[in-house]
Amino acid sequence: MAEPSSSAPPLDAAGGVPGVEGKGAPARPAFDRRHAWLIAAMIVAFMLINYADKSVLGLAAVPIMDELGISNSTYGMISSSFSLLFSLSGLLVGFASARISSRVLLFTMAVLWAVAQVPVLVVASVPALVAGRVLLGAAEGPAASMSMHALYKWFPADRRGLPSALQISGAALGMLVAAPVVTWLITDFGWRSAFVVLAVTSVVWSVIWWWVGHDGPYGGESAGGAGGHGAAADASPAGAPGVSAPPVRLPYRRLLLNGTVLGSVVAAFGASWALALSHAWLPAYLRTELGMAPGGAATVISAISAFSLVLLLSVPVLVDTLRRRGRSARWSTGAPQGVAVGVAALAMATLPFVDGRGAHLVLLAVAFGGHAIVFPLHYMTASAVVPALQRGAVFGVVAAAGTLPGLVSPYLTGRLLDSATTRSEGYAHAYLLSAAVMLVCAVVALVTIRPERDARRLGVG
Repeated sequence: MAEPSSSAPPLDAAGGVPGVEGKGAPARPAFDRRHAWLIAAMIVAFMLINYADKSVLGLAAVPIMDELGISNSTYGMISSSFSLLFSLSGLLVGFASARISSRVLLFTMAVLWAVAQVPVLVVASVPALVAGRVLLGAAEGPAASMSMHALYKWFPADRRGLPSALQISGAALGMLVAAPVVTWLITDFGWRSAFVVLAVTSVVWSVIWWWVGHDGPYGGESAGGAGGHGAAADASPAGAPGVSAPPVRLPYRRLLLNGTVLGSVVAAFGASWALALSHAWLPAYLRTELGMAPGGAATVISAISAFSLVLLLSVPVLVDTLRRRGRSARWSTGAPQGVAVGVAALAMATLPFVDGRGAHLVLLAVAFGGHAIVFPLHYMTASAVVPALQRGAVFGVVAAAGTLPGLVSPYLTGRLLDSATTRSEGYAHAYLLSAAVMLVCAVVALVTIRPERDARRLGVG
């Protein structure tokens, strides 16, 4: 059900794009700044809703557990069920993205998000919560990778740093906005009201997207099909200057097993471990361990999200500047991923040994917010070694593998809480385990992400 792009620029008589000099030169699509930034705004809103949907269960954890009388392990199982189909759907939709337009994919996801809120509104029970979270996870699994893929169709390679940061900033905005708003809904109108509002918001977004979300000219597959000019603009094999080369296609085994893609996956795995722990357990931790009221916990979560947002909006812009000045991708986009996960891991490991409220909150911000820059950067490093025609599929694989912690971290934390002598001891064990996983991921990312080397080996320009 592939939809032809209606936004690709027309070709002139010479087969190029108007305004591009030189007969026979590879065509470079014109950059439609206004529509590109409209798409970017829609995708930021898409990610905001995405993360609000993810966080609503955690924000409502205490009243839901009290009303339904469920244990920490059962709640952890419900939270982890979100990831049951998350990675698989991300993988499958990634490969389907070469044949189905981003407009259709993102529209379908948003509609399913709304549907996923319905079961718990009909019957408030553990099975209903599990059913809704499984469907929501399946619909949100491809969200980050496919929205980034859709965004890249509207921005050339040297203009993607800020749009990438804004796309991922939707996650921070989602928590920044969702924490106080959803907490207010839960406190004043009951936890079910939050699910209703999020369902309606998803429907409204999907309607607007259907009207404005056409594919852009830099997607390869959406810019004239195989052999389209968008692919040549993104990645082409070395060839004679001035001669348009056919789009690159490489075996997926080679693409997925090179160090840069593997390192990008591992960096995302470490960051996602902390993110899954944050979504599932941070609100409950703030209320039960630090004794905060719902409003105070929401304020802390918003502050952590604001810290993530500052990092997201500053670091990738700096990365673009460094790249334009000739700095290698390994040190401008690869190393920061390992450093960010490593620093967050050290903060996580220190949490159980700090008593002061101020120091505790600072460490929480670094542990659960400092890793945020990994998410835009790991897409940038992966895209540097992947042809445009195969970018959506590889992004799906990267997202699927990198987000697997969501299937493990929440449930494992619940088990640790139930098996520990005290709740504080259970959280300490969970934080130390998380720190160990993240430190390993940080080291692997630092060693393996080398985009220039791997691009040369693969013959991707």
